[in-house]
Amino acid sequence: MAALIRTANKGDAGELARIYNHYVTATHMSFETEKVPVAEMARRVGETLAMPLPWLVAEQTGQVAGFAFAARWKSRDAYRYVAESSIYLDPAMIGCGHGLRLYTALIDAIRDLSVHSVIGVIALPNEPSISLHERLGFRKCAHFEQVGYKHDRWIDVGYWQLLL
Repeated sequence: MAALIRTANKGDAGELARIYNHYVTATHMSFETEKVPVAEMARRVGETLAMPLPWLVAEQTGQVAGFAFAARWKSRDAYRYVAESSIYLDPAMIGCGHGLRLYTALIDAIRDLSVHSVIGVIALPNEPSISLHERLGFRKCAHFEQVGYKHDRWIDVGYWQLLL
């Protein structure tokens, strides 16, 4: 059964924090180093939706399977047509097809806002994320070496771009 894709709300914050905090504590894929409290996650959802930018949730049988959202790329006005995209899946739901459907829906929602360019920022290595981005037409446009330090090691970051 396909997941329901819907707009997130502050009531999802507990599940969003649960999923995201896995990436914060157990992986190099988020550069945050402290768990995000539920109240902070609710604040982030509200702030994103108020911009207005999309924050979507994939829901499978009533449970949040993952989420994807857009953020402003930079604060200066000339960047107003560029968005940064992010996606996080419940580790138990990886490989179920939710990522492709969710990220496709996010890109469609971004496109509806007259955004011209979407940037995916990927902590490397991360072959599943690279594959997802490239499957959807993103192209690698930058590689920064050793820009993050987490879990006692230096982490590279790649940028993938999609022109809409």
